[in-house]
Amino acid sequence: MKKLLTIIFLSLLLYITNFSLLLAHHANEKYCFDCMHKYKIGDKKNDTFNLETELQTNDLSKRVEEQLKDKKTGLVSYILFQNNKILVDQNRKSKYRGPYPSHSVGKSLVSLVTGYALCEGYINHTVFNRIDYPTVADTLYENQKLIDLLNMQAGDSAIIGDRYYGKDNRIKGKGQNVNSMPIKKVMKKYFKGKKHLGLEPGLNFNYSAMTTNVVMNYVIYKIGDYEKWDQLLHKIFIEDAKVENRVYFAKSIEKWEYPADKKKGELGRYAFYAQRYDYLRIAKLVLDHWNKNTCVGKYLKTMYENRVDRQYSEYSKFSGNHRVAQTYGGQFLFDPIGIEDRPILMMDGFAGQQVVIDFVNNKIITVHSTDRHYDYYSLIYLQLEPDLFYKPVKNN
Repeated sequence: MKKLLTIIFLSLLLYITNFSLLLAHHANEKYCFDCMHKYKIGDKKNDTFNLETELQTNDLSKRVEEQLKDKKTGLVSYILFQNNKILVDQNRKSKYRGPYPSHSVGKSLVSLVTGYALCEGYINHTVFNRIDYPTVADTLYENQKLIDLLNMQAGDSAIIGDRYYGKDNRIKGKGQNVNSMPIKKVMKKYFKGKKHLGLEPGLNFNYSAMTTNVVMNYVIYKIGDYEKWDQLLHKIFIEDAKVENRVYFAKSIEKWEYPADKKKGELGRYAFYAQRYDYLRIAKLVLDHWNKNTCVGKYLKTMYENRVDRQYSEYSKFSGNHRVAQTYGGQFLFDPIGIEDRPILMMDGFAGQQVVIDFVNNKIITVHSTDRHYDYYSLIYLQLEPDLFYKPVKNN
């Protein structure tokens, strides 16, 4: 009997471990817009541009409608945009009050901000140089190449990340959520004196929220002047992307723990919030920078040219961009399986938030959801016109 109970216990442990790994990317990020202090970007209403529409009724639009009606899918919003026109545009009400959360899509937006900081001269070196950041002194992040941080190759997997722990944002998979603590405090408590702990940087991919927060707070540190930080965010999202409504980056401090006037310090956190059409406008900004080969466009292309193997083996699940992308570069996903012939930039966030930009076909797809139970294969993957039609494995 004792032997049988041991077998049952080990089987349950194995199941829980495998289930945790299945949900490894972007796990434990509940929607809580009112929990955190935020960097507020823009006014409630800003000067913008009208998005031209030419709505189509076809198999795709019908499939989207079906998925929206079935609330079990979790689908909340779907937009297909091509050649400067919205072709499919459907949504429904959900638990998301006000701006939609990005979750880990925000990691990619941190990279966009980093590109701007480089191009505006706030960071006086290239992505291939090492960072000079006192906050991470005597930690494994000290003196790292910026490109290794952007590519999630920081060698921090002994302490955090989904390579070993199946979660990207908690210390050793079950401890402190590093998104809800200022970076100086995180470094002092968990990383100080551990400069040589972990794998060598630049070798292995480890999806880690801490790495993104190091990048974001390094940008804040290099800018130095918090008014200039606000000005940079204003330039990106208000002047260039021309979002219609106010957008937000959350700070790594919770309202219940810190006073409302806590504005200064390295408090960057990649959590981002915006309205559905403004995500499209931001994606269009990325598309335009790439196609016009601006300084930011060249930064994006550098990320693509220096992308790394994600060392991941479950591409056939087809439950989101992170399940089909084979490479990672600069906080972006690339090379969806079966579509390696052209650059396609992908973003992915907890609960199925998706942004896809096909530069060659001038196509953008944005999806927002409360769960990953919608038909990703039909709504996103097939719309990218893959060379080979891989059949998805049924998700657990």
